[in-house]
Amino acid sequence: KSRKMDDREKKLTAYHESGHAVTNFFLPLLDPVHQVSIIPRGAAGGYTMSVPVEDKSYMSKKVMLENLVTLLGGRVAEALIMGDISTGASNDIQRATSLARNMVTKYGMSEKLGTVLYGSEHSSDEVFLGKEFSSGKNYSEKTAAEMDEEIRAIIDGCYARAETILTENRTALEAVAQHLLQHETLSGEEFESICRQSETE
Repeated sequence: KSRKMDDREKKLTAYHESGHAVTNFFLPLLDPVHQVSIIPRGAAGGYTMSVPVEDKSYMSKKVMLENLVTLLGGRVAEALIMGDISTGASNDIQRATSLARNMVTKYGMSEKLGTVLYGSEHSSDEVFLGKEFSSGKNYSEKTAAEMDEEIRAIIDGCYARAETILTENRTALEAVAQHLLQHETLSGEEFESICRQSETE
């Protein structure tokens, strides 16, 4: 069921979605943005949609890191423009944390912890279901602490990268948000045109 947003919430949503979209635009490995909207969908205030150019059977570490930057771009834009943060980024944070955890524990992408599977094949589900301890861990408390540090380092690094992109391309961020406030939805072509135009200004 659609719901009405007040002006402040609408502005925050516009910058939030612009943050996702603009970070995506300035990252070289990600699929292009297909549509950006601030029309509420269920609990979400808006959405940024990318469509794969080609089918992929695997994802590289560099692509995963760029995905994390884009996931965190909404929260970064809120802080940068509004000087405040909202609960609107909670799903982004959950997805980003889950991806960073999988990079460390499942895909062997942490130099510090090596090419090892930590926990069972289903450990990401077990953490939420409280089964991790009952099913037995294959790592020590010291390793668990190192995993937490690595996950935090990945998230912090990607957050900082999103900050850099949006600070350097604030003109694009502002322009996309203003178009969303006026039109509510932007096609991929419209969005790309705004970003390209802002690069020349």
